[in-house]
Amino acid sequence: MSKGPGLFSDIGKKAKDLLTKDYTSDQKFSISTYSDAGVALTSTAVKKGGLSTGDVAALYKFKNTVFDVKVDTESNISAIVTITEILPSTKTIATFKLPDYNSGKLEVQYFHDHAALSTAVALNQSPVVDLSATFGTPTIAFGAEAGYDTTSGNFTKYTAGISVNKPDSSAAILLGDKGDSLRASYVHYLDHSKKTAAGGEITRRFSTNQNTFTVGGSYAVDHLTVIKAKLNDHGNLAAALQHEVIPKSVLTVSGEIDTKALDKNPKFGLAIALKP
Repeated sequence: MSKGPGLFSDIGKKAKDLLTKDYTSDQKFSISTYSDAGVALTSTAVKKGGLSTGDVAALYKFKNTVFDVKVDTESNISAIVTITEILPSTKTIATFKLPDYNSGKLEVQYFHDHAALSTAVALNQSPVVDLSATFGTPTIAFGAEAGYDTTSGNFTKYTAGISVNKPDSSAAILLGDKGDSLRASYVHYLDHSKKTAAGGEITRRFSTNQNTFTVGGSYAVDHLTVIKAKLNDHGNLAAALQHEVIPKSVLTVSGEIDTKALDKNPKFGLAIALKP
């Protein structure tokens, strides 16, 4: 694939990851193994509130095709088949879930040095078509996406955005929710590994005349440990500690409190991912 501007979904993703990734209020345990045939097996157990769920996933790569199949404790089967280079500079992704036959989707992505296009079609009787396009370079990119319901003839969504990326920073502005919200974000990296960073995001919703502001950052204590924290203008303070216990195996502990309502119970999360 070319080193172009990336997909539209990449606009604002770096700040979103800094402010949302690794924060959890659930208990999650996963373990991965690899078979001699090259199949990666991952078993996951999650406890959310008083509900416990689990799944087993298998990932297999064959030439330019990747098969990802998952079976959960509710007997749902989901699969993702990704094929690269059917045509030059393209990626095709087919997803479906059983027994929900109407959840299938087919997506085709095209990458160019100065553009990236994506088309996704729901595989049901009344399909919704999602289109996105991004133009520019890895440094600066302009893009838009839209969703169209072929049955009603209405747009389900349309969003436009711009991003500016530098080796040590990334900024993005997105006009979304059919023009009802404006989101601006910025993240600045303070080391070459990009594990120490600071950033913020402000969202303006025009219909309700409300603003939401969030700031956060991450700090690499050493090459095995990262501490993250974030605070928004509603008084929600969250922190996370991530430590690589053994190579490729990560322990994450996170918590969140409402500083404006300290009488409420804080939320705690724990995640353990073991990999060979």
